[in-house]
Amino acid sequence: MAVVVGEASGDLLASLVIPQLQERWPHLRLYGIGGERMLALGFEAWWPAKELAVRGYVEVLRHYRRIVGIRSELTRRCLSHPPRLFFGG
Repeated sequence: MAVVVGEASGDLLASLVIPQLQERWPHLRLYGIGGERMLALGFEAWWPAKELAVRGYVEVLRHYRRIVGIRSELTRRCLSHPPRLFFGG
């Protein structure tokens, strides 16, 4: 299952859902972009959520190449190995 969160609130919400998913499906593989709370639950972070947590025009422009690179690589990975479920927050 691919999960993508880009800020602290998404990390919090996902960290509330992940234990229930793990209880229901113990062998479920969770991966994508996640925060510290998700990592503590065994989430496989391809990139940390803090890399997407940018605000304001100047900061976005400063990180634009990195953000677009992450988006392209995430798209490539999901298309080459499609997840059964994609959860974005």
